[in-house]
Amino acid sequence: MKTSKLIRASLAIITLAIFIAGTTVQAKQINTKVKLLELEPVKSSVNIKNSDDLKLNYTVEELRQIKIARKKALELERQKEAERLAAEEEARRAEEAKRIIFDGLTMEELANKLNRSLHSTISGKGETFARLSDELGIDPYLAVAIVMHESGCKWECSGLLKTCNNVGGMKGPGGCGGGAYAYFPTLDEGIRAYMNNLYKNYFSQGLTTPEAMGPKYAASTTWASNVRSYMNEIRAK
Repeated sequence: MKTSKLIRASLAIITLAIFIAGTTVQAKQINTKVKLLELEPVKSSVNIKNSDDLKLNYTVEELRQIKIARKKALELERQKEAERLAAEEEARRAEEAKRIIFDGLTMEELANKLNRSLHSTISGKGETFARLSDELGIDPYLAVAIVMHESGCKWECSGLLKTCNNVGGMKGPGGCGGGAYAYFPTLDEGIRAYMNNLYKNYFSQGLTTPEAMGPKYAASTTWASNVRSYMNEIRAK
């Protein structure tokens, strides 16, 4: 009797174990199927392989044409940008040309007035003097008058200006005029150095007239009156 009960109990345990094992395997299979479904990509409604409207492959010639078209587009874009910048610069210059900068004159009018007194090597540099005078806050008549007096450019500019681009007889390195005067690579550089010298050593210190500048600029007692005479001559032209 006891043996029969023991056998039945053992069979029940074995049956339960088999059932549990089977359930676990089914669960694993179900989980696997779910994961596979999750990973399976969604198929596109467009049949790419057979579509006549969608072309994914290009020939070498087509790629070359695409590259050429892209290059032309970039060149056109750069050209348009250059034209835009040029138009902006032209508009800026047009506005500047209308601006009164000195003695009731526009930049162009002042440049023309100065040019009427500038001859020889420095001929036509009126705009350079006008722009630098406006930039630095210097009397352009005074600046040009000193050049006329110091460098003789009312008629023929001095050898110092011609050979060393030295405007106004500035002392300094370069070995010009017997070694005491400065040398400049270009005439524009010489003019800028001269104007900077006027600003730094005279105008910024309140010496803004020939009479105030004379004792410091030159030893001659007639320097101021000569420069003043040239200023009046420039203004009258």
